[in-house]
Amino acid sequence: MDTSPGTPHRLDPAGGCPHAANARLLSRAAVAPVVLPGEVEGMAVLGHDALRDFLGHPEVAKDARHFTALREGRIAEGWPLRTFATVRGMTTADGADHRRLRSLVSRAFTARRVEELRPRIEELTESLLEDLGRAAQAGGGLADLRRHFAMPLPMGVISELLGVDAGYRERLHQLSHQVVATDIAPSKAVAANRELVAVLAEIAAARGRRPGDDVTSALISARDDAGDRLSQEELIGTLVLMIIAGHETTLNLITNAVRALCGHRDQLGLVLKGEASWSDVVEETLRWDAPVSYFPFRYPVRDLTVDGTVIPAGTPVLAGYSAAGRDPAVHGPDADRFDVTRPARPDAVRHLSLGHGAHYCLGAPLARLEACIALERLFTRFPGLDLAVPESELPRHSSFVGNSVRALPVRPAP
Repeated sequence: MDTSPGTPHRLDPAGGCPHAANARLLSRAAVAPVVLPGEVEGMAVLGHDALRDFLGHPEVAKDARHFTALREGRIAEGWPLRTFATVRGMTTADGADHRRLRSLVSRAFTARRVEELRPRIEELTESLLEDLGRAAQAGGGLADLRRHFAMPLPMGVISELLGVDAGYRERLHQLSHQVVATDIAPSKAVAANRELVAVLAEIAAARGRRPGDDVTSALISARDDAGDRLSQEELIGTLVLMIIAGHETTLNLITNAVRALCGHRDQLGLVLKGEASWSDVVEETLRWDAPVSYFPFRYPVRDLTVDGTVIPAGTPVLAGYSAAGRDPAVHGPDADRFDVTRPARPDAVRHLSLGHGAHYCLGAPLARLEACIALERLFTRFPGLDLAVPESELPRHSSFVGNSVRALPVRPAP
């Protein structure tokens, strides 16, 4: 048994493309020690099977009271990953608390409710395609697909679900981007978190005065009707999580799928000829270029051996979704090849990029529907769409949490 996993991998706060480093780490072991910003020691679970087992392990917690360094006061207030650990909501709760918080919003994300959103998603998509076309005309044939299409679609959908007025959306996106950044200065991290909480509290107060048929109004009702169901801190924490997860993940998914298809025109051709589906594109993108690279945090409640490596109790552990998606031990020697016709695995688990177990992404059906509609309508409207700069020149996310690029200049040719 390997109880000394080797020299820790220092995660680059500036982010960058994770795949080369993932391959090196996976060639050694499925679990790797890492150094987080601020010289905080952690671990990352990278192998597909190891990650699946870890995510579903009964002695792995999400509540930050199990985070030893935080409990002992060794984590500064401006630590860029602190919000992932301390925000009050379903992603930092265990057991009965997790079930209580998840149940308060789960009805908005059932398969039936998500399907009812299809006409609105299609309508919003068509409107944004018009915006993209106009932006390209104004830009000499070039437009930033991320800014004009991939971001406002999921932000618009989640905002309408939450009852967030359009005037707040751009600011919420900017603040969300700062909250998930890992290279942000401590003072800016504190300021961004405080402003995000303040803006969402303002939105919640407005919904309290004028309730509607939206998730925020339902959460306020749960808080007011029975205070033991939801506290004010949990209300705001839930909104923080839903705004960030509800648009950042899908934004990266759409962006990464467009990049993949533009870089693999043969695969796009298969879809346009009907030999593969847009759902195939979405699932292969989730596997091949996961929208989240390293997701914080989980904590073993006792020393835990994962694939031969001991993870000490209280260690902050990252879920290495981008690494697991290209694990050759599971996906074969061509794991790093984008292939929309890739055969289904015998266990039907193509990837873990939306989680696994009790904390499986609540918004997964919505993210999949948004991405499928967005990609189908985009390439139907602009079948000749291509990148305006080489892939290697695209500016990467300033985060090792999110996995994508900051801008996606394209030529949306018919």
